[in-house]
Amino acid sequence: MPLVPTAELVRAAVAERRGVAAFNVITLEHAEAIAEGAESAGAPAILQISENAVRFHGGELSAVAAAARAVARTSSAPLALHLDHVVSAGLLRAAEGHGFGSVMFDASKLPYEENVRATADAVRRCHERGIWVEAELGKVGGKEGEPPLDAHTPGVRTDPAEAAAYTAATGVDALAVAVGSSHAMTERTAALDHALIARLRAAVPVPLVLHGSSGVPDGEIRAAVAAGMVKINVGTALNTAFTGAVREFLAGRPEVVDPRKYLGPARTAMAGTVAGFLGLLSAPGRAPGSVPGPAEPGTAAQSSPSLT
Repeated sequence: MPLVPTAELVRAAVAERRGVAAFNVITLEHAEAIAEGAESAGAPAILQISENAVRFHGGELSAVAAAARAVARTSSAPLALHLDHVVSAGLLRAAEGHGFGSVMFDASKLPYEENVRATADAVRRCHERGIWVEAELGKVGGKEGEPPLDAHTPGVRTDPAEAAAYTAATGVDALAVAVGSSHAMTERTAALDHALIARLRAAVPVPLVLHGSSGVPDGEIRAAVAAGMVKINVGTALNTAFTGAVREFLAGRPEVVDPRKYLGPARTAMAGTVAGFLGLLSAPGRAPGSVPGPAEPGTAAQSSPSLT
């Protein structure tokens, strides 16, 4: 079916009081597994390609974006295409031409005022093109090239008052917040601060996003959605399933050299992981009216300051 805008999937999740999952695409098999898992679960999903994944593909967005787009369009599941953790201006500009309905602009490494200025400029440019924008405030550790970050370190978690000011100043459509999860976790041991999630939900007039969800146990994810999280990002869990299936297959068949023989089981394992997360998020979990809906691109309550 045609690509569905991310804003539409998020809006539906808010209206139905559930979460919507976004899964990282690195290879064609990732995209196919996400589509298969979504079809199996009878649920929508977001295919997201990070700047790191683009870098893995030689810094060229077109091929991996075309593959994900083709998979989504031939799937019977409602699927959106999202460009994740964008840092470079060139990649941000490329989003519209490759079918992305949304981007996550990541200026979280910058000091607060610089983050606001850079994100507001990105939002202005994207909204002019009808692209929905997510940003990050706080420090969700575990990103590639960064040292491990203790999610309990003072100053790491997102402050509700600062988050409210940030969303007003930038005009973002969704906000990724630091509440105890971390990127690249291979064990599901993260403990989230659900009281903080509830405070952020009350303070911030846009949907909240949980990064690093691969390391969060099922019960914690359910509670996070009930407290106000909407978009749930999953990446490492797919890679864990992929790699585990390949290792298991080759351990007993060291003579096999045809990659189709082990990529098939790897794709199936990822599809099962996708279906599991989607099943977890499919049931309504928060009180009616407790989370505001996402703004349409370019219709934020307060206009973004001009940086030109």
